[in-house]
Amino acid sequence: HVLIGHSERRHIFREIDDELNKKVHAAVEGGLTAVLCVGETLEERESGKAFEVIKRQFVEGLKGMEGKIVAEKVIVAYEPVWAIGTGKVAGPDEVLATHAVVRRLLCERLGETGNRIPILYGGSVKPANAGNLIGLDNVDGLLIGGASLDAQSFVQIIRA
Repeated sequence: HVLIGHSERRHIFREIDDELNKKVHAAVEGGLTAVLCVGETLEERESGKAFEVIKRQFVEGLKGMEGKIVAEKVIVAYEPVWAIGTGKVAGPDEVLATHAVVRRLLCERLGETGNRIPILYGGSVKPANAGNLIGLDNVDGLLIGGASLDAQSFVQIIRA
């Protein structure tokens, strides 16, 4: 598995959708499962553009890829940029709404198969919120960042 489009790569290293699309293709051609990360900044969320940004990242990230390959070799991770490393966490309603958008995009692209593609949530996942997050519809797993660096925290998240 390889993360592609992680917020740090998009915002610190200024990787753009076209570059990330090439990475998705290269990863899959190299036998890896691509974890395509999508997510909006606080400014994009507050201006009402969150879903537009996520759709663009999703569509452009998977451009030119056969549906069968997407179904077999791609996982999508929603990571709200504004919640990463800030201690802020998207509320349940925000996570539900955004994951529903990602699920709809997957189903538009893959039909019924889109319901079987995992969607991960990653945005300040901690032991205190992991259980609630993983219990939400369309949250099939967690993309854990900083909390994975502390063994006790990581074990608590796994047990959630």
